[in-house]
Amino acid sequence: MSGEDLVRKAELISAIRDYESRRVRRKEGWVDFTVSPSGSDDKILIRVITGASSGAGYVGVDTVKEMSAVLKKRNYDKGILIGKRFTKAAESEMERENIEMISERIMPHFKPERLYLVINGCIEKLCRAKCGLVPVKESDCKGYVDGRYVCDVRLVSDNASFHFERGWTDFLDKDLTKLLAIQKALND
Repeated sequence: MSGEDLVRKAELISAIRDYESRRVRRKEGWVDFTVSPSGSDDKILIRVITGASSGAGYVGVDTVKEMSAVLKKRNYDKGILIGKRFTKAAESEMERENIEMISERIMPHFKPERLYLVINGCIEKLCRAKCGLVPVKESDCKGYVDGRYVCDVRLVSDNASFHFERGWTDFLDKDLTKLLAIQKALND
């Protein structure tokens, strides 16, 4: 899993948990997202370690201690640390400091219903941005013409419906990641 994959994981979690982005700060080896839950003044730091702080891609205890100091100094209400892998000492320190850990193997579990709800909200925003309206019925959408998809949003939307019917959470995660990438490209 690359550093950019970990950044996309942070964006995915932010979207699913309905965090509003306040600020993104990139430095050598890490990316900080300062976010807030929608309708709240709470301040959350999501730190993504994009470069290994020790050998073999492991995030060490010093990185956790540094983040803990930042959380206290800047009055964050919560911290989430995302890295490829963590040493046992780092895991213990995160548990002690109440910092949520996310890695290539450990991801919060989201119910398919929650994912699908977020996906549909994202689709509606993208339909408005790209076409000016949200289709009410299938024939209103011009993203599927003559048996071919001419719109990435429509393709992901149809795929997400299929994945939701089967309860395939991993595929729903990927569908949402694709929609967030489309949204980011439109905003750039």
